[in-house]
Amino acid sequence: MTAYIAVVPLLVYTFWYFSKRKKVGFNWVRIYNILLIVLFSLISVINFNIYREWGSKINSRAIEFAIRTPNESLASSASSPMFLTLSVLLILLCVGLYLNFILIRREINFVKTPIWAKFIIAVLTLGVNFLFIRGGTGTAPNSQSMAFFSNHQILNHASLNTEWNLMSSILANSKVKKNPYIYGDQKQAALEVDNLFKVAKDTTLSILKTDRPNVVIFILESFTADLTKSLGNEDGITPNLDSLAKKGVFFSQIYATGNRTDKGLIGSLTGFPTLGVGSIVKWPEKMQKIPAISQKLYQQGYQTSFYYGGESEFDNYKAFILGHQYKRLIDKNSFEKKDMNSKWGAYDGLVFNKQLKDANTTKQPFFSTLLSLTNHEPFELPVKYKFGNTDNIQKFKSTAFYTDSCIGSYLSEAKKQPWYKNTLFVFVADHGHPLPKANHEIYEPQRYHIPLIFYGDVIKDEFRGKNFDKTGSQQDLSATLLAQLNINTKEFKWSKNLLNPYHRNFAYFSWDNGFGFIENGHAVTFDNVGKSVLYNSKPEDAQQTNKLLNSGKAYLQTVYQQFINL
Repeated sequence: MTAYIAVVPLLVYTFWYFSKRKKVGFNWVRIYNILLIVLFSLISVINFNIYREWGSKINSRAIEFAIRTPNESLASSASSPMFLTLSVLLILLCVGLYLNFILIRREINFVKTPIWAKFIIAVLTLGVNFLFIRGGTGTAPNSQSMAFFSNHQILNHASLNTEWNLMSSILANSKVKKNPYIYGDQKQAALEVDNLFKVAKDTTLSILKTDRPNVVIFILESFTADLTKSLGNEDGITPNLDSLAKKGVFFSQIYATGNRTDKGLIGSLTGFPTLGVGSIVKWPEKMQKIPAISQKLYQQGYQTSFYYGGESEFDNYKAFILGHQYKRLIDKNSFEKKDMNSKWGAYDGLVFNKQLKDANTTKQPFFSTLLSLTNHEPFELPVKYKFGNTDNIQKFKSTAFYTDSCIGSYLSEAKKQPWYKNTLFVFVADHGHPLPKANHEIYEPQRYHIPLIFYGDVIKDEFRGKNFDKTGSQQDLSATLLAQLNINTKEFKWSKNLLNPYHRNFAYFSWDNGFGFIENGHAVTFDNVGKSVLYNSKPEDAQQTNKLLNSGKAYLQTVYQQFINL
């Protein structure tokens, strides 16, 4: 935030630096500072009272509320401790104005400098300031997650710069004031969605020997169905995953909700759908209002943990993780510098081994989530490339083989541990990928086809090796898993129980300004910009095509409206 504030004087003095001025005044900077001191002091004391009432920092909604309904805003603030508020405001103003008076010089003299040196100095100062604004040279730019460090939300919010957060909230809110996906009447669309999730009987097949097993979820980077023998007819890339599919409970017609990890992470762990052009992770205050598996299990006495070898601040993962009752977070900062051999962080083998070691000393029952990263561009490996590394297809196959081998090694070692027999392992991809086939466009359903496997000794014998081939979504993991644990899933309105024989067989997915809808093997994708059908697996069935389009439109319109209302 300091770097943003510095932009104006920095640009002004850079301009003057190249002029013939030898001396420039600083009085206008003092005035600039006074305005900011007054503004930021007011924002700070308003923030104290808003946080006390709402449990969130001052944001665009609070500003909008004050502008649209000033009387109600005053009424809401009536219970605020006015003496304390005014005292804090007075202290902030006095200290700020005093420091501004004694620290800011009245004028500065420019040292005579060659033009080429001035150019270098200007580039360096502007460049350094830009890096401060961005948050450094790392993979992830500044986000709310960078301030998050604790399991206690109040501490995370306290560490987050109030003015930066307000600015970020205003910019983000400008994008979500209006639903861009209005295809028809909102009530009718909501009714259509309700019918999609309505079941004749709220029941489930019970596939577990116990309703309180340990649960370990592997969310596998880019593990498209095309990598596997069972779904993609590819030999030798994922022998371990294929073996698990034959020995566990296999859901063979599952589709990712989006095409990025942030969307897959939210879809798998909360059941919340993608939003076309938007992603809920960009709005932490909204994201924290949707329920997650981790919260439900924590409430049931589970020890919760999240493992990722990369930067957890990337795409606001950290805000999601710490905001949804994951009590232990392991990311790249938990590993030694010598282990950071990949562009993205620690390789999957190190992360899996770390979780395995920690599980041996964790009180049961525990819930642990592992997000892999090795199978991501630029497809780096700490070992020899199994399929070669002359092109991206070979590299992609090789990194997938490596992650698959890490899964095999993990399970081999886990079987020796006392907690293994009481543990359910879940394997799901975060999203699909155009490779290794290299022939699936962003709008084609096969691009989103992913495996979902339940595995472990905790599964009843009669269900091992069972293949459920009805159409479902990555979003359905939440309701399916929680139903097995006899935990109410009413809050997960966008997730259906795949083990309820009465559920409708459908899946929804979206990409930037486009969506797809699949039901009973018939798939249609639609371009919101061109308003045209991009893909239709059964064009001869015009009636069903229109039905699927209407369902998809109602789905996207309704979920985006809920997102706005959060």
